[in-house]
Amino acid sequence: MPSLSREAVSIDVGIRLRQLRDARKVSMRTLAHMSGLSANALSMIERGKTSPSVSTLYRLADALGVPITDFFSPESTRKKVVFLKADERARLPFLRGLWEGMGGEQFTGRMMPFMLTLENGANSGPNAVVHTGHEFVYCLRGQVEYQVENEIYSLEAGDSLLFAAQLRHRWRNPGSTVANVLIIISDYAEGDQPMPLHMEADTQP
Repeated sequence: MPSLSREAVSIDVGIRLRQLRDARKVSMRTLAHMSGLSANALSMIERGKTSPSVSTLYRLADALGVPITDFFSPESTRKKVVFLKADERARLPFLRGLWEGMGGEQFTGRMMPFMLTLENGANSGPNAVVHTGHEFVYCLRGQVEYQVENEIYSLEAGDSLLFAAQLRHRWRNPGSTVANVLIIISDYAEGDQPMPLHMEADTQP
């Protein structure tokens, strides 16, 4: 797993899940039924005994009726101007990678920039991703392979890719080293949640 700097704003998912559940007065047993997860798995997450996959977070967010970005930032107030120092980014580990928010989770506009750090073999999961808006990909380090419809694009450091996000797409790190990728998703429909789909690599807690 990519290491976090000592200054990183690391998300405690267990505490955040408990806050969201308590605020909505949803019992653990009820949330387990609504999300399709076991009460034991939820208890392990809330007590910090296990880290959920992003797909598990997506199921929990859907069951609680909140956008998945509520797990990344406790702030519900959106801002017209978002300034973040490097050590203020919300950072969330996921399967074979690390997600770093770059302000989109706090911004009033429909733009979601984020950074992915991908270990070798990391991928977006077995299913193609489709969402509204446009997607810009910039490879900062290593290699990342994007498949858009039936075309495969191999990006190395300095390469970029821009496409309409309603086209079926998926990604993976085919290299033997860690890759860093900047992704900007813009003009997506209100209520759409494109970001979590890019990290949904498995279905287990």
